[in-house]
Amino acid sequence: MKMKNCLFTISLLTFFFSIPVLAQNTQPFNEWLEEFRAEALSAGISNETLDEALINIQPIERVIQRDRNQAESRLDFWTYIDRVVTDARIVEGRRRMTEDKELLQDVSERYGIPARILVSAWGIESSYGNYQGNDGVISSLVTLAYDPRRATFFRRELLNALRIIDEGHISSEAMKGSWAGAMGQLQFMPSTFIDYAKDGDGDGRKDIWGSPADAIESAANYMASSWRPGFIWGRQVTIPDDFDVSLSGLDTQKPLIEWSALGVKQIDGTMLSSADLNGSIILPNDNNHPAFIVYQNYRSILRWNRSHLFAIALGHLADRIGGQPPLQQQSLP
Repeated sequence: MKMKNCLFTISLLTFFFSIPVLAQNTQPFNEWLEEFRAEALSAGISNETLDEALINIQPIERVIQRDRNQAESRLDFWTYIDRVVTDARIVEGRRRMTEDKELLQDVSERYGIPARILVSAWGIESSYGNYQGNDGVISSLVTLAYDPRRATFFRRELLNALRIIDEGHISSEAMKGSWAGAMGQLQFMPSTFIDYAKDGDGDGRKDIWGSPADAIESAANYMASSWRPGFIWGRQVTIPDDFDVSLSGLDTQKPLIEWSALGVKQIDGTMLSSADLNGSIILPNDNNHPAFIVYQNYRSILRWNRSHLFAIALGHLADRIGGQPPLQQQSLP
């Protein structure tokens, strides 16, 4: 009986997931595409670009399925850190710090972003440019713009992607990225490219796909508006067993002296710095360990990806590239 029930459940799931998600849009795709093309023309996109980018385009069901199932599993903090902050990524990051020292030092000095932070973002987003995604950005964005769930957002991103092509920065065929349209060595959405991409190597193009100089300077330009030069992102700390967890989160900021009075200490058990600096306590594992005190630059990292796991991993990878030790998985007695 249990086996029959199991097989019946599998059959239902198979039937459910075989129903085309795109059927939610009742407007025929060809009609939708003609309307969009007219909008793109009125926005200044050339006929030549539209002919190149939209020829034989069709929605991709796999992209919709990915969009529907982004949160299908939630990784434990330590599992996530182990997957993202790997020995290989640390070693390669240190190598890049040496190999690209002149570029990184120049960009770091002009924008005020530590080189190891830029290298860490580079490593996490594309394994230092080695894996940028193989999906056609235009096809993915057309699919997500046609789908009603987030049509307004992705319609805007699609127009921006076409503008990037129209300006000659890249061809539609070469514009590859993730299933959701993030692209290049730092995985910029097209709107982020429009607002922040830079021509770092001076060749007249903003090539965040093939030029590390363009990618790194664009990343620095993106982060610079909210970065506080001379300050760290945060650090691992210990908190007492009776810590009021309602005080955790970015909504609560306190001077370090107040956190010290509440029993927050550095990971080695010593007192927090007496610097005149406000911080917030982040508990990414929904319990009292691990715990981090984070500052304004942590919020700057969160602009990249609104995930505490991502932001802590990026900051920690930067620390490891800079020679600091791993996080402690056991709290002090």
